[in-house]
This record gives sequence, C-alpha cells and structure tokens, in this order.
Amino acid sequence: MNRRLTPLAAALLAAFAAPVAMQQTASAQTIQIAQDSSTAPIDAALPEVTVKSVKDKSDYNPGTSTVGGKVATPIRDIPQSVNVINRAVLEAQGAASLQEALRNVPGITIGGAEGGQIGNNFNLRGFSARTDMYVDGSRDRGQYYRDTYYLESVEVLKGPSSMLFGRGSTGGVINQVSKAPFLANANQVSLSADTNGGVRSTGDFNRQLSDTSAFRIEMMGQEAKTNRDQMRNTDFGVAPSLRFGIGTPTEVTLSALISHNNDMPDYGLPPLNHQAAPVNRNTFYGLNDDRTIQDVAIVSARVEHKINANITLRNQTQYSDYTTNARETAANNVGTMNNGKFTVLPTGAAGNTTTVPLDQLYVKLASHDRNIHDQSLDNQTDLIARFDTGSIKHTLIVGTEISHDEYDNAGYTRNNLPIVALVNPVYQSQPANVTTTTGNRVKSSANALAAYINDTVALNKEWKLVGGLRWDRYQAELNNSIASGTPALTRADQTVNFTSVRAGVIYQPTDAQSYYASYGTSFNPSLEQLTVTSGQQAIAPETNKSYEVGAKWDLFNGDLSLTSAIFDIEKTNARSLITTGVYQLDGDVRVTGFEFGATGHITPQWQVIGGYTHLNPTVVHASAADGTQGKTLANTPRDNMTLWTTYNLSKQWEVGGGMLYMSSRFASNTNVVSAGGYTRWDATVAFHQPKYDLRLNVLNLFDKHYIDALIPSDGGRSVPGIGVTLLASVNYRF
Repeated sequence: MNRRLTPLAAALLAAFAAPVAMQQTASAQTIQIAQDSSTAPIDAALPEVTVKSVKDKSDYNPGTSTVGGKVATPIRDIPQSVNVINRAVLEAQGAASLQEALRNVPGITIGGAEGGQIGNNFNLRGFSARTDMYVDGSRDRGQYYRDTYYLESVEVLKGPSSMLFGRGSTGGVINQVSKAPFLANANQVSLSADTNGGVRSTGDFNRQLSDTSAFRIEMMGQEAKTNRDQMRNTDFGVAPSLRFGIGTPTEVTLSALISHNNDMPDYGLPPLNHQAAPVNRNTFYGLNDDRTIQDVAIVSARVEHKINANITLRNQTQYSDYTTNARETAANNVGTMNNGKFTVLPTGAAGNTTTVPLDQLYVKLASHDRNIHDQSLDNQTDLIARFDTGSIKHTLIVGTEISHDEYDNAGYTRNNLPIVALVNPVYQSQPANVTTTTGNRVKSSANALAAYINDTVALNKEWKLVGGLRWDRYQAELNNSIASGTPALTRADQTVNFTSVRAGVIYQPTDAQSYYASYGTSFNPSLEQLTVTSGQQAIAPETNKSYEVGAKWDLFNGDLSLTSAIFDIEKTNARSLITTGVYQLDGDVRVTGFEFGATGHITPQWQVIGGYTHLNPTVVHASAADGTQGKTLANTPRDNMTLWTTYNLSKQWEVGGGMLYMSSRFASNTNVVSAGGYTRWDATVAFHQPKYDLRLNVLNLFDKHYIDALIPSDGGRSVPGIGVTLLASVNYRF
C-alpha cells in the first residue's frame, strides 16, 4: 500500500515508530463482541460527517468522542486535546483497572490514598482530577477503585471545561463509557492469571429480546495480587443494562453498576534523604489485618426522543451510593530507638535527611481509619438541534442540570501502634494493646443547579466556531462533630454563583486537516469536595483559564490520527496560607506545555497509540507562610511519554509492546521529597481464533524499579510500581 505523508506528519509518525521500527510488532484483528452503532446517542443531531471507512472493533482509533461536546462528535471537531482508550487497547494490554487504562494518556499521573480520601486519585496536566471523573457523562464522585470490565472506552478531555461539566475540571475530565446492549446474541468469558498469584474472571453476555430491545450484563471476580508484600485485593462486580426502542425515535436505557472491594491498602514507603527509603521495594509498612472495604451502587436511566431528524430531547438521571470502611495503617515518622524509646528524626520537614545507617532506623506506624458514606443524585436534560440560518449550519445544545450530594466521613485514631524496623519490618496483626479514639465526623451536603448553551457553527466547509456559556449555582454546607483547626471550625456553608465560558475556532482546509484555537474557564469552590480546611470556608472559589492551539490530522483515509497542541492553564487566585488558619486568594499557579499524539493504523497490520507531553508546572506566586513560590507542582513530571504498538504477523498471530516514560516529580508543592524518572517496557503476544483468543502479556519486561504513586502526607510517601509480571489470559466466545 502506497501512502504519502506530509513532512510534519512524517516527523510526528517517526517519533512514535522509531522505538519499534525494527520490531515486527502489531495487532491481529481481535474478534470481539459486536456492538450496535446506535450506541452513539444522537447521531441525528450531529453535523454532517463524511464516512470514509468502517472502524473494525480491533481498531485503536475510535474517530469520535462524547466527552468534548456532550454528544458523539468527531474528534477533529473538538477544539481541545482528547484521548480515547477504547476496548481494543484495554484487551491488548490486559488493563483491568482505570489506573492501568490511564497509563496510556500522557499528562496523567497517579496519586495514592491521601488523608480523608481514598480510591482513584489522578492528576491531569498538574491539577487534581479527584472530583472530575464521570460515568456516561454523569459525575462519579465516589472514593473507590474503578475497574474496566464494564467499559467500552475511557475518554479524557484536557483543559478547564466547566462550561460542559460544571465545577472542577481544572486540568480536564475523565469519562468512563459503559458497554451498551445491542441487537444480537453474543457471549464472552475471560480468564486470566499472573505470576504474582492473581486470578481474574469476567463475563459479558448480550441477549436480543426483540427487534428493538436487548439486555446485557457484565460480571467480574478477582483475587488480585502484586509483588508488594501483603498486597491482596478480593473484588467482584456486576453491571446489567436494559435497552428499549433501539432504532426507533424513542430509546430508553436502564443500567446499574454494583461492586464490592475488599482490598489491602498500600501507603508505600516513608521518605529518607529526600526520596523513598532505599529498602526492598516489596517492603510493607502496615498490619496484616488492614483492609479497605468498599461497596458501590450506581443506577441510571437515560431517555432519548428524536422529535424529528434534526431535534433530539435527552434526559439522564443517575443515583450513586458509595460506602467505605477503612482500617489502614501507614508509615508515619522515621526515627531511632534508644533503650526502648523512639525518637523522631528532627529533619522530618526536610525529607528525613540523616546519616544514621538504615539498620538503625525505625518507623512509627499511624492509622488512617474512616467510615465514609457518599451519595449523589444527578439529573441532566439536553435539547440538541441541528438547523441552518441561511448558509450557516448550527448544532445547538441547550441543557439544564440539577444535583444533590451528601457526604458523611467519620474518622478514628488507633493508639499504641507498633514501631517497626525500617529494614525488614516484622509483619504482624494488630496488637492487643491498641486502643481506638473516636475522631471528627464530617457531615456535609450540596445542591447544584446549572443551565447551559453551546453552539457549533459551520460557517462553510472550512471554518467552524464553537461557543458556550454555563451558569452554575453551587450551595454547600458542612458540619464537624469536633471543632478543629485554628480558628476552630464547627460549621461552614457557602453559596457560589459562577458563569463559565467556552470559545473555539476550527479551520479545516481539507478532510484530513483540522487546526484550532480555544479558550475555556473553570472554577473550584472551597467546599467542592465537601470537606474543608479551617480558614478556607469563607473565601470565593478559585478560578482557572486556559488557552490552547492545536492541530489534528486524519491520515490514510482516517485510519491514523495525529494530534499536537500547545496550551497555557493558569489559576490566578489560588488559595494561599498567610498565617495559621487564614487563607486568601492571592496565589498564582500556572502550567504551560505542549503535547502530540498518534492513534491508529500505520499499515493494515500495524497500529499504534501513544503520545508525549511536556509541562512547565509552576507556583508563580504564593505567600511566605505557604512557602511554595517558585516550586514545581506536586506529582507533575515535566516530561511524560506513552507508547503501545501491535503488529499482525498473520490472521492468527499478533505481537507487540510499549513503554511508559516519566521524568522525576515531587511528592508535594514544597519539593522536599522526589521520585526519580523511569522508563517501563511491556510486551504481548496473542493467538486468535474465531471462538477464542490466547494472550500473554509481560508487564515491566526489564524489571525496572520505579515509583508508581506519590502521596504528600507523612512527609511524602512513595508507592513502588509492579515488578516483572507475566499475565496469561484466554477469551472464549459463544
């Protein structure tokens, strides 16, 4: 096949092809459960799109995304950076968790369980995305560890996007797209096992009920382990969905996600001399009977009615209930022992700098215990209309959103916890002399109301304009059972009214080229997470703005997509501590950078997904008491590159591999404790048959020692990444 590239496209392609150009790797067409194309929710309301090729279910390049405009939209028509990790990528990599899936997105880093928080914690372009996770467009704010067995894809929209999603979204948003029922009978079961002793089983069963209805259910059970000592997770889940009216003017989808996790928490290694303590990476600081028990129930109802070929009315309601029972023990202070007395190192705030030999150091354990109950009810209504005003074409979205959140977090403290050796600590259950003290109980709630309008205007074949406006009213209140902080805080309430904007211009001189410039804003109320630090409750929300200029190229008849962007995100009124218990909005945080990516087929046998991001994450201004001015933002590497590529040797055999590169980063904004940069390599080989697939993945092929997650608390803790692991899996279809 003769394919010619422009010089710029060839240069970008070479950047991704070079590491594997000598390797005959790429992917066979993975035979998957077929999904009806009507999962794109409102095709009738979209701008006219010329279809150039039919996407195979093994393709890495989806071509469209719902995250950038609330409707299924060609990625080239979204004036922001978008990453989509679809089912084909997840299966090729054996990615069983959201955390593993998002390793494919440059600009995302992983944080561990922190303070009163637990579950998935991600940073996106330098800013926390803790409350910026969604399921099918509805906010998924619970503190739990997310799986992938029920997902068709994971979408990431980068840059402030409060016009689309309301409060939050400083660095962007993460949207989980669920699998949907389709008009066919198809079943698939999967089994996998790894060399750490982990086993996992999933099932995906779809049944056509009539000419216009179908039922689908996904199931998962696993005993997950790593080569970190004591790490074991026992999880199961089920995700049923029922869809009526497929292919008719009115379609109804009812769905649920129910999961239970019983996991061993991993708070990682304590800091020593500004880095993770140089002990065996398997070393565990905790108790044998620690646990994190989580139960999640999410139910949703979605109704779409096509009034005519150009107007669609859609309503979606989602109720979420999350509970967490956590008894977790972590390394707190590092010190020495003398005649049975523990003395904390005096340099804890400076990264525990010391010349004391490792075998003479000890670690005092501390508890991170809490019972959390989180509930959310969210309703969104959208009217999507396509119409013309003269020669100008419009795709207009007008919508409203109303939501109610409740949060209950009861903390506990365990006393007389053990002091263990830094090197080779004794693994033990909780001693009998440990006592428990009831701590603060935070009970909070919030009501949110929003109205928004967004118009995509096609001036002609080459030029498009995107403009949107959203008004949010966010009202929250919080009550502490024990007054805490300075000054002591018992109750806080806040009402925020904020208007967010979005603007973009897109130039598309040919069907293969798209160039854009965009501007967006977002806001972060102090009670956004329904928790508060004393002294912040009375201040206005932080505000953010972003400028982005980029280009998107669809090559080889749309089989390969290349992207590039430069951007500037600034929080001009960041919270800054000016004295004990007193904050003001005089900080300035700024992240500038650029990124590029490639997704899709280089040849019919060879495909790739990858990207590179360079960030300059800086605290431009902070108070003297805050002590972070001029520092680098926490858990934000300056350079991050991801690459995954596969090659079809034949119709049956597929080989491939990839890498993850991350430069050094800091545990907190004080830049005292850091983690070094690293490159991790993975590999895969698969054998495909019409009824089954056999696959072997090798994770961390060269057994690289690296830090996977950073945690600011306790001076800055570091969670080591997985060692070399073999993962064998089989998928059977019937």
